[in-house]
Amino acid sequence: VIAPNGGGPDAGLHMPYQHVEGAILNVYRPSRWANWMFEAGPYDVQTNNITFGKGGFQGARGNNEGGDWFIENVFEEFDYPNEFFHNTQDNKLYFFYNATGAPPADAEYVVPQIKTLFNLTAQTRWNPIVGVTIRGLKMTATRYTYMEPHGVPSGGDWALDRMGAVFLEGTEQCTIDSNLVTRIDGNGVFVSGYNRNATVSNNEFSWVGANPVAVWGYTNETGANPLEGFDGTDGNHPRYTTVVNNLAREIGHYEKQSAFYFQGKVAESYLRYNVFFNGPRAGINFNDGFGGGDLLEGNLVFSSCRETGDHGPFNSWDRQPFLTTVRTGQPSVQMQWRELRNNFFIDNYNLQEGVDNDDGSAYYHTHDNFLVSGDQGMKNDFGGHDNWHYDNIYGYVKQGFGICSQLAGHVDAFFNNTLVMVSDNVGSGEGCSGPGATIVHDLSIFTPDGKATECGHSPPQSPGTTVSKLPPDEYIINLAKTKLGM
Repeated sequence: VIAPNGGGPDAGLHMPYQHVEGAILNVYRPSRWANWMFEAGPYDVQTNNITFGKGGFQGARGNNEGGDWFIENVFEEFDYPNEFFHNTQDNKLYFFYNATGAPPADAEYVVPQIKTLFNLTAQTRWNPIVGVTIRGLKMTATRYTYMEPHGVPSGGDWALDRMGAVFLEGTEQCTIDSNLVTRIDGNGVFVSGYNRNATVSNNEFSWVGANPVAVWGYTNETGANPLEGFDGTDGNHPRYTTVVNNLAREIGHYEKQSAFYFQGKVAESYLRYNVFFNGPRAGINFNDGFGGGDLLEGNLVFSSCRETGDHGPFNSWDRQPFLTTVRTGQPSVQMQWRELRNNFFIDNYNLQEGVDNDDGSAYYHTHDNFLVSGDQGMKNDFGGHDNWHYDNIYGYVKQGFGICSQLAGHVDAFFNNTLVMVSDNVGSGEGCSGPGATIVHDLSIFTPDGKATECGHSPPQSPGTTVSKLPPDEYIINLAKTKLGM
């Protein structure tokens, strides 16, 4: 673990401290890509220097520097309404009551003690738990887990603790349906390792400390093979997971590297008709290119990335190969195509893209979506390829596409799209020319002055492309309604 430098005492802190045992230092990574938590180590009362102790494993990308930070669980900082502090020196629980007068005599105080409310774990995947349904419950008051051991699921930036309020491992056809999952301090539903046809449906998630739904498989991670972690052909991962008709909001209160839905080393997941809003980082995160065959359909995602930089409603990475049998039934490092269709994504915080295909992402069909705002409509970088955007509406974006160079036979495509732009640059990047040039044609482009530049050419030279001045908002809204079947 690399402990960040910097972060001297601020004039607003109530130093010196008498005791820092149990104190936690919360530090943002630079660029706010994640946050780290450290136990307070040795403390020099003369210099107010606190040494970083255990921690720093809550994100997969370290850094030698730190960003914004704060300290919690020291008595001297117990100074604000609704704060509480358990003083281990006198064994008293202190609570800063946020009202006039004394707290009611019959007030109840809940101290979360357990991390998991329902644990469905089979002794072996060869004798799975089958057909269990958890329905119609209120789940609340699980304890925080951000200081529990974390792992790096795959090549993306996420790090996770493999636990949740509901934990599934070694199950088939189990369902989590119509529950209220609220004010839990760790993950919500965690689908781990071998699972088939798990369903998470019709639930409401709110005030969640980390990820409402996280799905994480295993590969051959524990052997002596120098390629360990590469081989997923044993099937010890979730497959055919369905996440449908859920509402998730106010999430990632503790761990900012959190998404409404996360998956790593998972195949053929189906996310349909969910509503996700008010989260700190990417709304939906695919951490790798394992297996593929996933479908995102009819989801509404907005107000993501409220507390971090980069990303948007959807983010993907594909930085490392995996061997699976998903695409053809035979071992292959090429995943099955993923499909994003009929989604409504609004990139209204820390603008980047509605669909951020980052760092090598490949084999995406993104079509018939309404993608509002962002620096650009389509992105592919650092070796990404086979990324096709078509029949989409991009509302009020700065640029249509920005892409890296491609190899012949593995090109990107951008066609039959409607672009409503706030500037006049349709597209640029290394993929504009050469044998691996991106396929571009039949764009309907709207700009403030009715002029546009595409790959350095003004007017655009792609076949079938038209350029007009910005239409009224009602025109764009009607296009979107038709596209989404509203």
